[in-house]
Amino acid sequence: MSLFQSATELSNNSDFPFVGKLNSMARQASAERAWFAISRFYDNCQKGLAKKGYPKFKKFSRSVEYKSSGWKLTEDKKFIQITDKTGIGKLKLIGTSNRDILDKSSIKRVRLIKRADGFYCQFVLDIERIEPLESTGKEVGIDLGLNHFLTDSNGDKVDNPRFLRQAEKRLRKAQRQLSKKKKGS
Repeated sequence: MSLFQSATELSNNSDFPFVGKLNSMARQASAERAWFAISRFYDNCQKGLAKKGYPKFKKFSRSVEYKSSGWKLTEDKKFIQITDKTGIGKLKLIGTSNRDILDKSSIKRVRLIKRADGFYCQFVLDIERIEPLESTGKEVGIDLGLNHFLTDSNGDKVDNPRFLRQAEKRLRKAQRQLSKKKKGS
């Protein structure tokens, strides 16, 4: 059975009537994820990797992924409209990133995720990220250690922050305060 056939069969399945309301691209994305998990299982079997297990069927998924159709951005790029038959409708986009880079050509995938505190929208963008770095012409060697977090070849040393020791101090103080309290108060 091919990927296309599995997506088509999924839309006609009476066990999952909500799948018929989804966009065809969303069904294909879901089938791709399942297909990838199964192919990774067989690849691991051939390679002889220790941890193997046939992928388990997950009945309830908290996310749906759209490729190029099934959604559209409003003109001001403050809302995303889900256009399939699910009835999700218009969602407000909240974020601090630059919305100027959001256009239909740069967005490759849109994933809607339902979490306990609300719905979230993730965008997969196809943009080139350029971070200009000026060459200084200098080279440095770095050694990671326990007494000093790092030591470079110039002799500079950065002390170990010892996060565990600091956390243990806070834990000791909290346990002392807890032991003085009465149960149920």
